[in-house]
Amino acid sequence: MSDQNIPFEVTRARRAGARLAAVQALYEMEQTGKSARATIRAFMEDRLGIGPDEEPIEEADPDIFKSIVNAVVDHQAAIDKAILGRLAKGWKLTRLDATMRALLRAGSAEFIAHQHLSNAIILDEYVSLAHDFFDEQEAKFANAVLDNLARDLRK
Repeated sequence: MSDQNIPFEVTRARRAGARLAAVQALYEMEQTGKSARATIRAFMEDRLGIGPDEEPIEEADPDIFKSIVNAVVDHQAAIDKAILGRLAKGWKLTRLDATMRALLRAGSAEFIAHQHLSNAIILDEYVSLAHDFFDEQEAKFANAVLDNLARDLRK
């Protein structure tokens, strides 16, 4: 079945699942020190499409998942510098919650690697994820930082 025959809602859910999995994979990579390659392989084998509560969700798009994780690895220095530039003076990346770092890195990677997507689409997807992981105040923080990162990374 080609993408043209898949309902938009399913395609959107698969993309959202890929973004969630990418955030989870980036978190795992940071916590365990595993390589992107090993982490991607593990997710592709048995965890892609599993939600935060270990419940199955819509099948995640594996190409988008891999693209996001690899883009973070490929552009990590620039991404981290951009994020750091949007934090309060004196803050370090390590002061952010590890899940927030993973979310901001994934969103930043999409601003760089997925130029065909609008800032609004990427921002909406990651703010939605922020609401899944954090309270309202932290989700607003993610929104503000990502909105500024969009401008910084897509000059």
